[in-house]
Amino acid sequence: MALQDIVEQTVTGLGYELVEIERSAGGLLRITIDLPWDPAQEQLVNVEDCEKVTRQLQFALEVEGTEYKRLEVSSPGIDRPLRGQKDFERFAGRVVDVTLKAPMGAAAAGQVSANRKKFRGTLERTEAGGWQIVWADEPVAKPGAKVSKKRAAAPLQALGFTLDELKEARLASIVDFKGRQPRQTGES
Repeated sequence: MALQDIVEQTVTGLGYELVEIERSAGGLLRITIDLPWDPAQEQLVNVEDCEKVTRQLQFALEVEGTEYKRLEVSSPGIDRPLRGQKDFERFAGRVVDVTLKAPMGAAAAGQVSANRKKFRGTLERTEAGGWQIVWADEPVAKPGAKVSKKRAAAPLQALGFTLDELKEARLASIVDFKGRQPRQTGES
């Protein structure tokens, strides 16, 4: 049986979703798992989940005679790769990093560099059923710097794409170390 089949069968049999399989130099076999998507609640993979999958995979890989020196099972992390239509539907409305296979060229009508392949913005579904990323090329304010309220906001830009045009898509790794959320209107 092929490695992909062994791992996928084992991971899904335990109730998890296989995100990625990676073989590295030195015999490292890295497996990334996630919990199935439930729109009602966002659950995260924890250490116990990884330990349970590791034990079962060690047994399954030994039975099949698969060669590896070290097995690593982990969660997708904050910069989770988006692999298919299901992932795009799950993370619509979130900030993502997108890398295209080919640069924009003349398709951008001069709004962005013709050689640009990488974009960061909000993932949205288009009316035609495709996908787009929406962003504003606004300079990031330095910590502690005052930003004029009179300054005009950068215009929003949108880039429509198909999944075939993507080289890579990931959730943007945005970390807030302060733990403070912006105040919602109506809060005191």
